[in-house]
Amino acid sequence: MAQNDEDKVLKFALLIAAIVSLVYGLGYLLIPGALVKLSAGNLVEAGWLRWSGGVIIAWAIGTLMVYSKPEKQNIFVTSLALAHLLSGLGLLYSWIMKEFSGATWFIAVPTCLLLILSALVFWGRSQAKGIL
Repeated sequence: MAQNDEDKVLKFALLIAAIVSLVYGLGYLLIPGALVKLSAGNLVEAGWLRWSGGVIIAWAIGTLMVYSKPEKQNIFVTSLALAHLLSGLGLLYSWIMKEFSGATWFIAVPTCLLLILSALVFWGRSQAKGIL
């Protein structure tokens, strides 16, 4: 089945979002202590990060499922875009308010990634309105 022009941006955004979510989710689920150490931040118990890793991996799997058949998935796509936007804004707030004790790059990278992904998913959603 040939890919429609209207869903190319959406599919690209979904694929990138799934990859980023899998990378962060696996990190938080499997090696949270190593990530905290890498960030040079204050120590936190692994359990506080592991559960979020599972949630992020579930988002990634759902995103891959929608990637394979995005038709009539507007609610998921909108939720995904909002999740990235709110997470990015939360990290941005923590960064601006200096609530983060680790290396700046460790908060800057996910903040930028999340805000860019949110914009990309919202853009893809607007391009694919005909199928969503």
